[in-house]
Amino acid sequence: MADLTKHYGEVVAVAGIDLEIRQGEFFTMLGPSGSGKTTTLRMIAGFEDPSSGTVELAGRNVGGIPPYDRAVNTVFQDYALFPHMTVSENVAYGLRVAGVAKGERARRGEEALEMVRLPGYGDRKPAELSGGQRQRVALARAIVNRPKVLLLDEPLGALDLKLREQMQAELKSIQGEVGITFVYVTHDQDEALTMSDRIAVFNEGVIEQVSSPFKLYEEPATEFVAGFVGVSNVLERDGARFTIRPEKIQLVENGAAPDGVHTERGRIAEIAYVGMVTRYTVSLDAGGKVELIRQNTESAAEDVGSMRGKEVVVGWRPEHAVAVRDGTTNEEGSP
Repeated sequence: MADLTKHYGEVVAVAGIDLEIRQGEFFTMLGPSGSGKTTTLRMIAGFEDPSSGTVELAGRNVGGIPPYDRAVNTVFQDYALFPHMTVSENVAYGLRVAGVAKGERARRGEEALEMVRLPGYGDRKPAELSGGQRQRVALARAIVNRPKVLLLDEPLGALDLKLREQMQAELKSIQGEVGITFVYVTHDQDEALTMSDRIAVFNEGVIEQVSSPFKLYEEPATEFVAGFVGVSNVLERDGARFTIRPEKIQLVENGAAPDGVHTERGRIAEIAYVGMVTRYTVSLDAGGKVELIRQNTESAAEDVGSMRGKEVVVGWRPEHAVAVRDGTTNEEGSP
């Protein structure tokens, strides 16, 4: 994609983005509602025409080419299965439209069902399946004709948390097996970090950062990325703004910090006990607040509450304080 723009009247949904997705990777477009990620996906699919700029698939400019002539398929959140057809008929529908012989359709359809861990389900109707199984059928239908790119628009959004987490692992595994480029849209940061080879973070029609999940989390380029991907603390000292993740901050016992640790004094303003960890919000004497977490390995829940209002010393290693910019960028970060 080069200088890709989409306007709806005076509303700019996508504001001149440049993005290169590598063959065979699991690439995620992450951002809040209205950030431009789904509009970008729809322009790749051919469901929307760009106001300006170009979309290329495997080196071919696909401007003006209808969706059915592009080497892509799309999986949606609502599955879009035909209720009157069996699973096998749903999976093989695209092959039937393309004129593939019946025997070949059956063979490739069963092969696709095996890929999504649903062998033997071909004679069932969609109504007989669970939500997760219906999503697998939709995935099988999308990969059966071997597209170059598979586009997935919030495909797990309708599933409950436990099933969604299970399907995240399944999707990543399936993508590795079939070797198709996956372009995945989600607003769920944990989902993006779990599944992706690289992630593009969208905000107000532009891309703030493109990086591996590790680099995106550990080295956010902007304040928006730091705040949207996980929980982060943004502080300003001596005119410089930087971010620190809560797990990188420690409560310094007795005020005695290990060598090389930067310390600041403050007071515990809020405490939230959440089972495995407790979250502390500390108001710093030098200005600003930080959130930190501690594993509940020894303290009891009733001990935690007594710390509210207590004066404490917090510390972090300087290398864990990452400088961030205020504003957006359209430059691609390091992989």
